[in-house]
Amino acid sequence: MPAATQAKPGWRVLCQRQDLVANSGVVAWMEGEQVALFYLPDDDAVYAIGNKDPRSGANVIGRGIVGRIAGDLVVASPLYKQHFRLADGSCVEFADQHLPAWPARLNGDAVEIAF
Repeated sequence: MPAATQAKPGWRVLCQRQDLVANSGVVAWMEGEQVALFYLPDDDAVYAIGNKDPRSGANVIGRGIVGRIAGDLVVASPLYKQHFRLADGSCVEFADQHLPAWPARLNGDAVEIAF
């Protein structure tokens, strides 16, 4: 995916809607950091969290399976299967594990992130 470009103040274009995969993750590069983007077309929403699994240190979160636990949208880490909330990057099972999370939105066909 291309590097982020400047959008309106505070928001940066990270990629385009057609770069996303419905109900799944893709990974983009943002200022030296891998960002996992999850697109949920039924909600017309996109979420942005860190791609690096805090337990294993591997950049794999974007390959996780999206689901719900107790009403929260989550992604399961492919390696140890812990679940991270898409809204804020917090881990369901382990309070000490957390991923960075950024506000993300669709602005027409542009996927923007507040970084």
